[in-house]
Amino acid sequence: MTQAIIARQAGGPEVLELSEAEVPAPGPRQLLVKVAAAGVNFIDTYQRSGLYKVEYPFIPGSESAGTVEAIGAGVEDFAVGDRVATAEGSRSYAGYTLVDADKALPVPDGVDDHTAAALPLQGMTAHYLINSSFRVEPGHTVLTHAGAGGVGLILTQLLKARGARVITTVSSDEKEALAREAGADEVLRYTGFADKVRELTDGEGVNVVYDGVGKDTFDGSLASLRIRGSLVLFGAASGPVPPFDPQRLNAGGSLSLTRPTLGHFLQNPQERRWRSAEVFGAAASGALKVRIGAAYPLAEAAQSHRDLEARKTTGKLLLVP
Repeated sequence: MTQAIIARQAGGPEVLELSEAEVPAPGPRQLLVKVAAAGVNFIDTYQRSGLYKVEYPFIPGSESAGTVEAIGAGVEDFAVGDRVATAEGSRSYAGYTLVDADKALPVPDGVDDHTAAALPLQGMTAHYLINSSFRVEPGHTVLTHAGAGGVGLILTQLLKARGARVITTVSSDEKEALAREAGADEVLRYTGFADKVRELTDGEGVNVVYDGVGKDTFDGSLASLRIRGSLVLFGAASGPVPPFDPQRLNAGGSLSLTRPTLGHFLQNPQERRWRSAEVFGAAASGALKVRIGAAYPLAEAAQSHRDLEARKTTGKLLLVP
């Protein structure tokens, strides 16, 4: 038996209970992983609350890192004792979890367990955003939102390494300091940010906006773009964007809008390995710093959800069995 966080019904954070669960057995092409740490993400809160439909009783969690304890039939590329991580698992708020071998990411030496658990979802999100949704080139000017969040801090570092100018938004002086430490060239508050972006770009606007906030920033993001600029709307932390007239894209200067999601940029093992190898390699070399905002004991899963939903956190939140 192992400990696990189980929600027996939809509801607030209080439905997350520490319980006993059986250690699962790996099936064909699966790994049994002893969890060193699990990532806490907004999708976990959506599933817990009932916003996203799941079957109860439910063990949350899709992101984790740990050590392979057993392998199922047909696994040839991993062995017992290997360190792995994933952004595409399930039931990771537990002492043990199953991971499909095709969705397991090798963790290199030089990356500790907490960093390995913090990187898969946010690191590969930042990677696909700047390489595949809109490929940033040296000299581009970029606007990102939530610059002190987990994705925001990684995005800024990867963008600066690419040679871009980075403008970002935050909500407090503390978060501004973190964004500047990550390398942001300009740090703005949300109020009136589009006008300030225009001032900082001599009226021209930015090449691309990476917007994970959604409803509250969408209009300003469009207004921040230069002619033929691109808005990459990759999240909705403030709520979904209401329906809008596509003619606004024409009127704004032949703008482009895309609404990507990570799963569509992890279509096969080769793509997963490419993205994970680059972000894990950057972390191993010290070129990429990963901020762990808080690491909670597994029993405090409910508190981790409260803190995440209050949007007062910075960096990545983890649960440690």
